[in-house]
Amino acid sequence: MKKLQMTAMALGIATVSLFSFKDVNTATVKGTVSPAEGATQAWALSTSDTVKAPVANGTFELKNLKAGTYQIVIEAVAPYKNTAKDGVEVAEGATVDVGEIKLNQ
Repeated sequence: MKKLQMTAMALGIATVSLFSFKDVNTATVKGTVSPAEGATQAWALSTSDTVKAPVANGTFELKNLKAGTYQIVIEAVAPYKNTAKDGVEVAEGATVDVGEIKLNQ
């Protein structure tokens, strides 16, 4: 009888544990960089999250972001300078296209 009670309790705890975790709907920020050869990486920075992704063929996609406000920083190679776009609002589960970010020399 005691073994049956312990098994039932363990099963109950396992069931509660499975349903206690909320599925996190992460967001994505994407965009393009011009000139394409002037950038190496894109960064999404917020007070609680930092994500980076490569810039390939002038495009980037920053995935698995939490909802919030981000600064998008494009890491450039000489003779271009790093460029930032401030105040990018990201909602849970959304994909935000920031458009084209132009690099300056």
